[in-house]
Amino acid sequence: MSIYGSLVYLSSVVGGFISDRILGSRKTVFYGGILIMFGHIALSMPLGSIALFISIVLITLGTGLLKPNISEMVGDLYTEYDNRRDSGFTIFVFGINFGSFISPILVGWLGMSYNFHLGFSLAAIGMFFGLLQYVRGGKKHLPSSSLYPSDPLEPEDVKKLSVKVGLGVIVFALILLLMNVMGSLNIANFITLLSVIAIATPVIYFVVIISSKKITSTERSRVIAYIPLFIAAAIFWAIEEQGSSVLALFAANQTNNNFLGFQIPASWYQSLNPFFIMLYTPFFAWLWMKLGKKQPSSPSKFSLGLLVAGLSYLFMVIPVALFGSSAKVSPLWLIGSWAIVEVAEMLVSPIGLSVTTKLAPKSFESQMMSMWFLADSAAQAVNSQIVKYYTPANEVNYFTMVAVAAVIFSIILAFLIKPIKKLMEGVN
Repeated sequence: MSIYGSLVYLSSVVGGFISDRILGSRKTVFYGGILIMFGHIALSMPLGSIALFISIVLITLGTGLLKPNISEMVGDLYTEYDNRRDSGFTIFVFGINFGSFISPILVGWLGMSYNFHLGFSLAAIGMFFGLLQYVRGGKKHLPSSSLYPSDPLEPEDVKKLSVKVGLGVIVFALILLLMNVMGSLNIANFITLLSVIAIATPVIYFVVIISSKKITSTERSRVIAYIPLFIAAAIFWAIEEQGSSVLALFAANQTNNNFLGFQIPASWYQSLNPFFIMLYTPFFAWLWMKLGKKQPSSPSKFSLGLLVAGLSYLFMVIPVALFGSSAKVSPLWLIGSWAIVEVAEMLVSPIGLSVTTKLAPKSFESQMMSMWFLADSAAQAVNSQIVKYYTPANEVNYFTMVAVAAVIFSIILAFLIKPIKKLMEGVN
């Protein structure tokens, strides 16, 4: 689950490049939506594992085309110093999470009560109508600049790109061949290989952007300021994304889902994430507007967000320490943990989207938005390695160690706020 999530966000690199250099953001988002729709159409057909693998490829690539560019388009609706930007992104995140709230309930209910293929078809139908609204609304409200790439690919660049892509494919194939010859080509080692790629990619990307001759000294300083925020985001996402793996297991195996006479389907806990985001969004949107220029800086919000994320896992230590790993505990513990971590998400996710668009160099606008999603990719790549240590016998240590790591980095980031703000060159 973690490595699949990592690959989805890793593909955003491709989406950012295609938008910046070839298609422009509006067309790239549209084609991404089409791929996602066809991915779910594949799942709606009773073709077994063939349909599954086809859908994974289509949904991974489609999400990579859609995610970074639709966020960058929201940023283009505001000027660099418009105080409404953070609130705008907060509302944008609300819209995303409304879909995330209803989908586990509707799609999950339809799939498990009647037929899985029918459930997946509902997601495809939803994307179809979403694309219709996107085309209709885009003509009215989106700037014409979104139809064109910000840094068009020159003819001489095509040959260089082809060589680089070809070499990358050959190297990857040779690594797999070598692993096969050595008898080490198995699921665990393949996941480790993908994890290394997911972690190395943002490192390489930072080097490429910072060393590029296309950016000014001010833009370079802002990208350097973004690095500690990127690390903070990765640590936050490592905790938040475990809701679909670690906490999902806890919900299924260690939670008393018979609550007040009603049997709670374990899958419904996945709706807690978007539920609390929607619940908190009006307050945080109002708060940032109310505070205006007096609101905390982006690094300050990140630091506080990491601290709160750590507390959400310390909260999970309590029921295991009190009742043991063999007891089924009240669902209120899981609900409480999600309620805490979503406060952290409100301090990190919309703010991260906003600050990424503000710190992005002109020639790397969409690709910088890809960097934001690479934080999630790297986080889930790390998760794919550490979640194997999550066992009922090791729960207290697991929750504690992850929480302590987040709290420690939040303190470090707090001491770095002033130098980061200096490097941000006037961006708050």
